[in-house]
Amino acid sequence: MSALAECLVAFVFGSVVGLLVQRSRFCNTAALRDAMLFKTFRNTKALLVAMMILTIGFTAFISIGAGNPMRFDVGVNQILGLFLFGTGMVLAGACTVSTWVKAGEGNFGAIWALIFTFVGMFLFSLIWSYIYWPPAPSAMTGELSVERLQFGFSNAETLQEKTGIPAIFFGIIQAAVLYGLYRAIKRREAASAATS
Repeated sequence: MSALAECLVAFVFGSVVGLLVQRSRFCNTAALRDAMLFKTFRNTKALLVAMMILTIGFTAFISIGAGNPMRFDVGVNQILGLFLFGTGMVLAGACTVSTWVKAGEGNFGAIWALIFTFVGMFLFSLIWSYIYWPPAPSAMTGELSVERLQFGFSNAETLQEKTGIPAIFFGIIQAAVLYGLYRAIKRREAASAATS
């Protein structure tokens, strides 16, 4: 596929997904925030369905040797980073995807959130080479390292390599757990509707 064709496919795909996100008002932050604070699960159910589809799709590709999943160590650095990112998204009132949509609609707060997302990423890129946690890339081996506060990594691809079991098996287990959560939400909504 030529570079122009790839750009056209990416443009069409991005436009369709953008339209769907804008019309559905889907937001990852709202999926969790609304469930915890307001006991509404519309976005939560959509997020669970999307995660089930993606899990089965990605692990199926890994099982047949296609795809190139990321490998990165999980450690205290990721936990702190995810906490800060999540806090920022809650304060911004939206996830990154819906922030883009709101900015496109002219929401001034979303534009500021995007600007400072870019500023944060730029500053991070400047210091990444100088302030590593752990101190050197060689410390990121994918194995448990208590002294370096790294938990290693274990995704479907590495599980497939270590156990010889196809990645789709682990994907099906994860999708079943997600489906169980989805069914629990549906039962809770049905019980709530019956009592009201």
